[in-house]
Amino acid sequence: MITFAFNTIHYRSMDILTNTISLLFRPRQKEIAKFAQETDVIQQEQLQSLIHTAQNTEWGQKYNYKTIKSYTDFSQRIPIQTYDDIKPYIIRMINGEKNILWPSLIHWYAKSSGTTNDKSKFIPVTTEILKGCHYKGGFDTVSLYLRNTPDSHFFASKGLILGGSHSPSPLNKNAHCGDLSAVLLQNLNPLVNLIRVPDKKIILMNEWESKIKAIVDSTWKADVNSLSGVPSWMLVLIKAILKKANCQYLTEVWPNMEVFFHGGISFEPYRDQYKALIPSEKMHYMETYNASEGFFGLQDDPADQSLLLMLDYGIFYEFIPVNEVGSDNPTILPLESVEVGKNYALVITTSGGLWRYQIGDTIRFTSIYPHKFIISGRTKNYINAFGEELMVDNADKAISAVCRLTGAKVKEYTAAPLFILDKAKGRHQWFIEFEKEPSSLEEFALLLDKTLQELNSDYEAKRYKEISLQPLEILVSKEGTFYEWLRQKGKLGGQHKIPRLSNNRIFIEELLALNH
Repeated sequence: MITFAFNTIHYRSMDILTNTISLLFRPRQKEIAKFAQETDVIQQEQLQSLIHTAQNTEWGQKYNYKTIKSYTDFSQRIPIQTYDDIKPYIIRMINGEKNILWPSLIHWYAKSSGTTNDKSKFIPVTTEILKGCHYKGGFDTVSLYLRNTPDSHFFASKGLILGGSHSPSPLNKNAHCGDLSAVLLQNLNPLVNLIRVPDKKIILMNEWESKIKAIVDSTWKADVNSLSGVPSWMLVLIKAILKKANCQYLTEVWPNMEVFFHGGISFEPYRDQYKALIPSEKMHYMETYNASEGFFGLQDDPADQSLLLMLDYGIFYEFIPVNEVGSDNPTILPLESVEVGKNYALVITTSGGLWRYQIGDTIRFTSIYPHKFIISGRTKNYINAFGEELMVDNADKAISAVCRLTGAKVKEYTAAPLFILDKAKGRHQWFIEFEKEPSSLEEFALLLDKTLQELNSDYEAKRYKEISLQPLEILVSKEGTFYEWLRQKGKLGGQHKIPRLSNNRIFIEELLALNH
């Protein structure tokens, strides 16, 4: 009785703290509300500030930034960049040179998946983009969550952050690198650590399986009410927590659980699994879009899965229509020229020293003024072998819908084209690891094919009378094949992910070989 009374008093006092701290977010909430009316003005201010700041850098002098007076000047003078284009500059910066792409000396680099020529990319993390973009994005995420959830007890409990798979390590005496989450945690304000678990030394552990065990052992008896991480890897942690506690539902372990801030991959294939493990009406889900290159968007409306494009993070946005990616002279559009419903490759100019840089993600706007979007995939992760233009968001939505119809649960999947040369046709092969197999694979395949046709008119056209595309084929994975594939590549944890779609058969053949 005494313990109950103490806990009640403690929780009420923390409620007062949550309500008090929430007031600090009000001014920012009003600023974000202006995005709908001042979109173009805000974006032009970002561009002018970036150009002015970098005008005396080596890059700024090369392109004579001092004489750039308009977006037209900027777009005509600076070419579109890939990582391979700017790699020589980044190597010099890592080796201690300053005033190259950005004025300041840069000590931190976010390590992310590599290019065709390199195992890893090293993205500069300047002080400006760390504070004015990544941390600002985290602040805004909490700000909008509290705005949308007035009965939240957010600051009454701990938040569990599941970070990356590589702890910070020295590149040389001048620079360090690590997964973005590791870099962010390494530089985090110490006050945030008061409401975060687990300890930094645990979250920065390199070996994934040891880290999961350490997180479970240190947190399963804690009072946790928020989760942050990648849906697939967080699901692994949740199941480990439930096993440790011998419970069926996460709410039995952490009864005050109220929100999961997720990003990195689509949440759609995992949504039903989370709802099954956290059967609580007070549970909320909020998507964020925080990449190594910058924080770009967050879900501002719980009823709308689209993300609000964040306009004042020291980032200027441009867009290339997906069907023109890789062409010699693609159309490049500023934000004011985009249209709803079209897929665009994202091009960014940032306070991290990236200038007209293609990050490889594709988005599709669902509204303008305010500009809201969904992440539709990657420029390299799609299938267009027969003119079907199948994007990852089509695939994720279809898988999710068919699982609901059949009662199946999909753990991981990938798909690729299969060419049937003697018929000048082909089909899509889907390699799927089920957590719960459907009663009929044939029915699952038929429903998946039908749903893809409903979601994608190009896929539907190519399937019409099997003109060029035959019915899809499903191959069932043994348990753990995808996990083992990632393990062998040193990609467990963090934002590492399975390539959902590929226009070639490299990934699927590696998985099939491992499966056998």
